Amino acid sequence: MAILKVIEVLASSEKSWEDAAKKAVSQASKSVKNIRSVYINEQSASVDNGEISEYRVNVKITFEIK
Repeated sequence: MAILKVIEVLASSEKSWEDAAKKAVSQASKSVKNIRSVYINEQSASVDNGEISEYRVNVKITFEIK
């Protein structure tokens, strides 16, 4: 039986929500090992002068504790 833990991470990107999610996983993987999955919990964006300037994601990252 595996024991899994879930952490919540906030990340942002000037490119896209997908890029923000990749950054969240990349940053988390520096200190968390055995990442199994990522769940996009929430998406939002900042708008400046009528255009999106920053994409934000709130993700839940699941990893196995060994």
